[in-house]
Amino acid sequence: MASSSAQQMRDWTGPAVLSFGFRPFFFLGSLWAALAMVLWVGMLAGGISLPMAFDPVDWHAHAFIIGYLGAIVSGFLLTAVPNWTGRLPVVGWRLGLLAALWIIGRGAMMTSVHLPPVVVALLDMSFLIALAAMLTREIVAGKNWRNLIVLVMLLALITGGLLFHWQAAQGEVAARAAGFRVMLGAAVMMISVIGGRIIPSFTRNWLAGQGSTARPVPPMARFDKATLVLTLLAILLWVFAPRTDPTGIALILAGLVQALRLSRWCGHHCLSEPLVWVLHAGYVFIPVGALALGVGILGHGTFDPAAGQHLWMAGAIGLMTLAVMTRATLGHTGRDLTAGSATTMIYLALIAAVLVRLLAGFMPSSADVLYALSGGSWCLAFIGFAVIYGPLLLRPRPTR
Repeated sequence: MASSSAQQMRDWTGPAVLSFGFRPFFFLGSLWAALAMVLWVGMLAGGISLPMAFDPVDWHAHAFIIGYLGAIVSGFLLTAVPNWTGRLPVVGWRLGLLAALWIIGRGAMMTSVHLPPVVVALLDMSFLIALAAMLTREIVAGKNWRNLIVLVMLLALITGGLLFHWQAAQGEVAARAAGFRVMLGAAVMMISVIGGRIIPSFTRNWLAGQGSTARPVPPMARFDKATLVLTLLAILLWVFAPRTDPTGIALILAGLVQALRLSRWCGHHCLSEPLVWVLHAGYVFIPVGALALGVGILGHGTFDPAAGQHLWMAGAIGLMTLAVMTRATLGHTGRDLTAGSATTMIYLALIAAVLVRLLAGFMPSSADVLYALSGGSWCLAFIGFAVIYGPLLLRPRPTR
């Protein structure tokens, strides 16, 4: 019987892609991010129509949060949990089955017109439900109570996904309903919690390695916890009362406090290493998105709140996941933790996609062109990841 994670991975003689959780899910997630965007741009142009029961806008929002983010969260947690609990990772055919459930869910969503809504919901959400069951077992068996908060956020994401399906089945525009806001809010809280752990830690390690005396504040100090509480309260208000002035005020306060939190992590000292500054750049979209949402709500129609949502979805989720995917892939495949020019270019392509999409909200007459440019830049980032990092994900780790 394998006695360690490394030993269990060495004992696996099947495809290398099933030797650790990040491998299949990061690769599949990157391909899906590009494919889903191509399909969405095609839908906007009127050239693509899928046999699905969902409104295209609903499908687009769901494909990104449950489809893409769900894959990356699965890869991250399946890789991180063994380190958190000291227990063995999920590898081999069990990992392959989980990836298969994810693929089946994407297919069910795209062909949903042929299936009952309950079946679509179960097929779509089964991989996250299975992941939550695995995470619960590992946390309880390893008595790793500190990370129960991660399980709670995952359960919130699942709850939002199921509510999204129910609201869509009732004929609502699910992308504007509470289920969507629960999903996106859960994602923002995941980044706030997990990013608040890894960004100052990775930044400190890099600064120490460079001989710099600058140091970020330690993660999860009192100020950080207060920031998380305020952010959670603002998100709850946004979920249940999305158009009220108190919600707008709470989101602006949360954005300001989140910006102050980020400023304490010494990101301006890391501009020479893209693998580090990209983490800070991804987190920037948490406070900026909250501020944009708050201003949009208080403006009562003078500024589209959807812009804030895209800053969270494409900016915070998109860039932060890309940052984590590149770093984790390099680290777990034995490469140096530094970003080359090609990796830097995919970071910049994704940032450009976010900014161009934001610009489209201010230039409605050019929106179609800007949507296409934004989508193309987004696809360039994720196809670039698949091309650059795919060989590392699909091949065994080199022996030294």
